[in-house]
Amino acid sequence: MQKTEISQNLEAVKATFPNPDCLLVAVSKTKPNAAIQQAYEAGIRDFGENKVQEITDKAAQLPKDIKWHMIGHLQRNKVKFIVPFIHLIHSVDSLRLLKQINKEAGKAGKTINCLLQVYIANEETKFGWDKEELNCFLLGNEVSTMHHIQIVGLMGMATNTKDEEVIRGEFKSLKALFDALKKAILPENVEMREISMGMSGDYLLAQEEGSTMVRIGSAIFGSRNYN
Repeated sequence: MQKTEISQNLEAVKATFPNPDCLLVAVSKTKPNAAIQQAYEAGIRDFGENKVQEITDKAAQLPKDIKWHMIGHLQRNKVKFIVPFIHLIHSVDSLRLLKQINKEAGKAGKTINCLLQVYIANEETKFGWDKEELNCFLLGNEVSTMHHIQIVGLMGMATNTKDEEVIRGEFKSLKALFDALKKAILPENVEMREISMGMSGDYLLAQEEGSTMVRIGSAIFGSRNYN
């Protein structure tokens, strides 16, 4: 098979992975189906999107064995549209959203895999649970009443900065929380299995700090045109 620029980019990115077992989620937001198909033909099955309309359109038109990851801020009134096909929601940033996912999954007779997004960055534009709130919830009783969600780990987005020590410190803090929860007695529908941290600019640091899945877009597909 002839190599495309996308397949070459994928090879180059994977060759840099400190941890070959870390899952690469190809962030295909704003990218055309043809580009996604090229990555698919190069062996990628996990794709991340951040807009509900875009992910539903693509899921309807692309191969059915693609595992779709919702990585962007998710509005509660849009949850029902992705429930039929979503593989994993990374961006569960509040209890209200988690309750909505549980409700819509229940209506569809499904169980949805979720990561809880933790607020680790020093930026007001980021969303997420704070650590005390997260601990209280996961070690409390309410989560075990949600029969249509499976919490499989945590997600975090580092501060948008070139200061590697800041980024590394934020990843370390999320990994410490993850490890502490791993040792705790958790409800049956909670398992600390995945920690999603790291994007095109900081995935190497994220893997060094223990990430099990990284969300990489521009390093694979090239820079985005948001017009």
